[in-house]
Amino acid sequence: MRLILQKLVLAFMHLWLWWSSSIHVDAADDSLNPGDTFNSSSQLYSKSRNYFLDFYSLLSGGEFFTYLAIQNAHDNTIVWDANKEQSVHQNDAVLSLNFSGVLKIEYPSVNKPIILYSPPQPINNTVATLLDTGNFVLQHLHSNGTTTLLWQSFDYPTNTLIPTMKLGVNHKTGHRWLLFSYLTEGRATPGGFSLEWEPKGQELMIRRRGKVCWKSGKLRNNRFEHIPEDAQGVLNYSIVSNGNEDSFSFTSTNENITYFWSLSDTGRLYYDDKEGYVARADLCYGYNNTDGGCQRWQDIPKCRIPGDVFTKKSLYPNYENVTYEENENISHSDCEAACWSNCNCSGFKELYTDGSGCRFYQWNSSKDYIVDGTVSGEDFYVLENKRNIIPHHHGTKGWIWISTVIATTLLIICALILCLAIKKRKHVLQEKKRKEMTLMEDFGNDLNKKHGLKVLDYSLVVAATNEFSSENKLGQGGFGPVYKGTLPTGEEVAIKRLARSSAQGIVEFKNELTLICELQHMNLVQLLGCCIHEEEKILIYEYMPNKSLDFYLFDGTRSKLLDWNKRFSIIQGIAQGLLYLHKYSRLKVIHRDLKASNILLDENMNPKISDFGMARMFTQQDSISNTNKVVGTYGYMSPEYAMEGVFSTKSDVYSFGVLLLEIVTGRKNTSFYDDDHPLNLVGHVWELWKDDKYFELVDPSLNEVFDHEEVQRCIHIGLLCVEHYANDRPTMSNIILMLTSKSEIVSLPQIPAFYVQRNHCFYSRNDYFY
Repeated sequence: MRLILQKLVLAFMHLWLWWSSSIHVDAADDSLNPGDTFNSSSQLYSKSRNYFLDFYSLLSGGEFFTYLAIQNAHDNTIVWDANKEQSVHQNDAVLSLNFSGVLKIEYPSVNKPIILYSPPQPINNTVATLLDTGNFVLQHLHSNGTTTLLWQSFDYPTNTLIPTMKLGVNHKTGHRWLLFSYLTEGRATPGGFSLEWEPKGQELMIRRRGKVCWKSGKLRNNRFEHIPEDAQGVLNYSIVSNGNEDSFSFTSTNENITYFWSLSDTGRLYYDDKEGYVARADLCYGYNNTDGGCQRWQDIPKCRIPGDVFTKKSLYPNYENVTYEENENISHSDCEAACWSNCNCSGFKELYTDGSGCRFYQWNSSKDYIVDGTVSGEDFYVLENKRNIIPHHHGTKGWIWISTVIATTLLIICALILCLAIKKRKHVLQEKKRKEMTLMEDFGNDLNKKHGLKVLDYSLVVAATNEFSSENKLGQGGFGPVYKGTLPTGEEVAIKRLARSSAQGIVEFKNELTLICELQHMNLVQLLGCCIHEEEKILIYEYMPNKSLDFYLFDGTRSKLLDWNKRFSIIQGIAQGLLYLHKYSRLKVIHRDLKASNILLDENMNPKISDFGMARMFTQQDSISNTNKVVGTYGYMSPEYAMEGVFSTKSDVYSFGVLLLEIVTGRKNTSFYDDDHPLNLVGHVWELWKDDKYFELVDPSLNEVFDHEEVQRCIHIGLLCVEHYANDRPTMSNIILMLTSKSEIVSLPQIPAFYVQRNHCFYSRNDYFY
């Protein structure tokens, strides 16, 4: 009986839209031209009439939300929607394409439109077309008859995969194609599951809250190992792997029938509108169950038994003998995960008809509830065992003796192996130290002759820092403490003592120094020399008397020393330094840890980027890389780097955007604790920006003495830098152009990455997830 009201309302609205579209829309009209508008009483059909574009409404929490959607014309299945994260309550939405090439959705009662695409520069000859594949594309029409693709709906899949739509990654832009489940069937916001293509293993996988819970197995003879034959027997798969992209897609063997996959809120991957299953990630509990492609990511809780699964039952609980607690803002799969991990949980029921929220129950035995086979009982999800459990046999005295002998023998063998391993390791370390000492003599001469670097004696460094005394300590960097030192010549320097736990050897250390010393720019801290003594590796930098930017910016008293002109000059200096690293140095350098504490200030308050311990260097032809070890500072990391390990120059652009907003506001990105406001500075800035209240963001210590146009421009640029997708962020060249130009910025910022509002969270900090 769930969602009956919603389905009746949607059926009526589809009937009404079909009738109204016959009046307002020509059946052959599959495109929007500049100046055209498209409202809730219109429909846009593809030429073959397989798909149509329209606005539809969804009932959730007693309210109707309006979305722009593409639907299959044969059964009205929604295969894509545009604004699921920015839905509104009105049904007076308008889709328009203006004469500057901006494709947007507008609502009369909402101040700012939802931008689907905005070109860097105005384009006056564009067309938006719904293709027969179901792809809604925006193209630039050239005078010679050719076209350039500007934007397409296939780049932003929702929860449905249709023929020729891709999963994977675009290596040129860093953009990833993946499906996201809805939070619930009745709430079209992103949920806990995603379907992705894994290029290395050449297989499909389903993640839940970032953890891989199901894999398809490798493709052999056009079949995946863990996908049923009836789900893939009518499909042809296409796998592309080259320098441009790694992708997966499929087409139908019967051109007259459109097959599609749909990822549900419970983790089930259906085909053809729930006709059957492609995958059952909802049965993957994370321990040793690998049936059907399930993966292991956690140990089974001690209170659970292999074979325990959640079964839907109609029950009458005895509320006098049971206890329960509620959580309103999580999905069905989150409810299962929380109950599975909580040994006090016996089952749960959903709170709302749209499938969101749940109430967890604890009962002592089956006597605390009555099973009811009729429709009058309440629907519960109860843990039951579906396997025959092999009984445990009690050991005898003979088995005890045998076990003792085996354990003792194993212990002796392990002790002998450990002794041999220690002896071998000691020999390896001695040999390594001997080789390092041999390399060290050539090291100093080579760095001094070829690169002009000083190689200081260790005793000289110890004397310069007063034996690394705490009085000389300037701060703690990402890889070790930094001390102030005075050389015998009287020159003041900053001495960074790298942590001994670093696995970097002398050869690697030398290579890194060789690269860093070639970085010469007025907005980069200059490396003067180094020192190596046994396990000690020490870097010598120029000394910055005014310490770091955060020393002034986040202090109520010292921040007054940074007037607006100084702040704007610091912003421009940081941008120039990043542009040099990204474009004009011999090797492309991605800093990966840009933040206020890593911006040092010289005697004239000029900014200099420091701390290259986490930097990565590439040739100018390379544009993107990834890593299994994510390092950096949360709050400054871009979403693709923090969650997937993918980094590029656009990762630094994201960090620059956060830092720029901090300089304007005088507040740290993570300094928000008010329950009535967003969880971070980026979200706070977005809230005020879309309400045209951005001047409320300016640091109060400026006493309202600042250039209003420059402040507005900086906030605008900062929001462009923290866009969710890397390809939507500007380059440092464009940023400097926008900072120095007086012309209006054409691109409008969209909802930023990591925008979290407390009263709209999908789950709370106290929820249990697996």
